[in-house]
Amino acid sequence: MSISRRALLAGVASIPLLAALNTPLLAQDTSTAAINTTGLAVTDDTVKVGILHSVTGTMAISETGSVQAEKLAIEQINASGGILGRKIEVIQEDGGSDWPTFAEKAKKLLVEDKVAAVFGCWTSASRKAVLPVFEQYNGMLYYPTFYEGLEQSPNVIYTGQEATQQILAGIDWVVKEKGAKSFYLLGSDYIWPRTSNKIARKHIEKLGLEVVGEEYYPLGHTQFNSVINKIKLKKPDVIYAIVVGGSNVAFYKQLKAAGIDMTKEKPLLLTISVTEDEILGIGGENMVGAYAAMKYFQSLPNDNNMSFVTEFKKMWGDNIVIGDVTQAAYLGPWLWKAAVEKAGSFDIDKVRAASPGIELSTAPEGYVKVHENHHLWSKTRIGHARADGQYDVVYETTDLMEPDPFPEGYQ
Repeated sequence: MSISRRALLAGVASIPLLAALNTPLLAQDTSTAAINTTGLAVTDDTVKVGILHSVTGTMAISETGSVQAEKLAIEQINASGGILGRKIEVIQEDGGSDWPTFAEKAKKLLVEDKVAAVFGCWTSASRKAVLPVFEQYNGMLYYPTFYEGLEQSPNVIYTGQEATQQILAGIDWVVKEKGAKSFYLLGSDYIWPRTSNKIARKHIEKLGLEVVGEEYYPLGHTQFNSVINKIKLKKPDVIYAIVVGGSNVAFYKQLKAAGIDMTKEKPLLLTISVTEDEILGIGGENMVGAYAAMKYFQSLPNDNNMSFVTEFKKMWGDNIVIGDVTQAAYLGPWLWKAAVEKAGSFDIDKVRAASPGIELSTAPEGYVKVHENHHLWSKTRIGHARADGQYDVVYETTDLMEPDPFPEGYQ
């Protein structure tokens, strides 16, 4: 289901990222006793939050951008007065690309540090590892990665896309626009790629089309020549690739070395996992010609995004790039700020109750709104990789897509 931005805005006040900073709060009691009744790390002057991502290990190539985006948002919020008159202090932990470590660090942030919110995780494996911790100790996680769906937690706000907004829409595009009839599914070996490809296979077969191969490899895997040879033998119309982390560097370099020229689109490569962050490690020359289905690309020409890119580069360097998950991570602190101020409290239960309906009209991707299921209404876009490591946007949905984490027939 989709809905126009105009329809969503009708009768609803928008809460822009930057403008909201300059909007005076309604008269209310902002004493610490009134806005923090559950013992969170909130004082008269500060509020502590957690950042929990992998900055070491195979996932660092993907997750470092999320850390940078969250810190930029927090710095901007602090520069304009903070939240309920309090500056945000960050406690950062490293998940180390290890799922048990994520769970351990999540518990520390919630139980010992008593943070008011956590911005973190990337892989579904890390999210699944921390989810019981957040639900047991009633914390709030803002999770930025596009993922397989099939989940809805009262303790998570999902700022990336779920399967119907990315997988189904991307496959529909490649079938309609490129006439694709056969697919080779490839992924890293953990829950997100396997579940995403399960959904992709069901959709491909519902369309009366064919999956000619399906392979998975461990995180950190670097030898893809065998599967590349299988792909060349099977001659699929589309390589549907969900390789993640550092393995992307080896896969795309070996694909090119094996003589597969993605600019010729025989086969066409469509990925849902390679953002500009990964291309920085892969090398644009090894990705040129590939397509990606996501909601955000750094090259989006709207004013919101151009301002965001400028500020991001100002903070992190001119050579930095910004991918889909990085942008979604940037939304987390702003959505939390809007919910806290709507609730007039840092208490988790009150923030949760205030979250559905929160809108950001100046998000870099354009406009988003929190659904009752804690996912975001958003657009789907198709990017075409350039040699310089950026994507040209060749397609986007006209209307926002309603999130549906439990699509009928795909569970």
